[in-house]
Amino acid sequence: MKGGWLLAALLAAGCASAQQVPQAASVNPPAAQTGPATGGAADALRPTRLPASVPQGSMVLGNTSPAAVVEYSGRTLKVTPYGTFVFGIGRDASGEAVVRVKQPAGGWVEHRIRITPRDWPIEAVRGVPPATVNPPKAIAERIAREQAAVAATRTRDGEETGFAQEFIRPVEGRISGRFGRARSYNGQPGAPHSGMDIAVASGTPVKAPASGVVIFAAPDLYLTGGTLVIDHGHGISSTFLHLSRIDVKVGDAIRQGDAIAAVGATGRATGPHLHWGMNWFDVRLDPQLVLERK
Repeated sequence: MKGGWLLAALLAAGCASAQQVPQAASVNPPAAQTGPATGGAADALRPTRLPASVPQGSMVLGNTSPAAVVEYSGRTLKVTPYGTFVFGIGRDASGEAVVRVKQPAGGWVEHRIRITPRDWPIEAVRGVPPATVNPPKAIAERIAREQAAVAATRTRDGEETGFAQEFIRPVEGRISGRFGRARSYNGQPGAPHSGMDIAVASGTPVKAPASGVVIFAAPDLYLTGGTLVIDHGHGISSTFLHLSRIDVKVGDAIRQGDAIAAVGATGRATGPHLHWGMNWFDVRLDPQLVLERK
């Protein structure tokens, strides 16, 4: 099993960097439109609000009539009772994102959002255990099973609305790796980094960046060690890797700021840190851009 195999199998493993690019403030609907729906004719005539452009790796929020039908990338998106919907733009997306909206008393309207490119520098990661770069057959099969189990949880399209909160950092510390940076492991090409790494001491409490429900919790995956996934609703989830301890279980309802786990160096890690990844279903998102929402 050679290093190129990692392009698919190691998507969830962490410790890298990506160039930070500020997200356009217009990605978020105005604060007045995140409250309860007013109902009646005003909601039926509410215009759809979307940004004109977004960077690669963005979580995009829009606002429309609560009764509208919204489609993007082959999916019909859930719309909250106050008219908010969400979707994700992948690391390698380009051109335009096309969102189709059908208001209660009208036909389909297309909204086109320009996707702005980002630079993705290459980062060399050395000192990684060789068995995690070129695993033997039995280990490779274990990795594939474990990563498939994590990926399966991200098909959930829950009703939770934590995704619309202003996210907070799960730990405070130095950012040691950023989303999207291309990587090599011990000189062999690997998958781009799928999240943000924060270097902090083992045992540091990890807080929920937004409310949600626990959909995956495992203490000892081969590559990612202690692994926890929280669903924030409407396809948006957070994944935490290399944990030394997990303090919640599958099915637990989590509030923003709750202590959920502790930082560690389990799995494929060269030192203690928290890897925080975000997804819209199977689309990887940049947590740093989500934190920069205003």
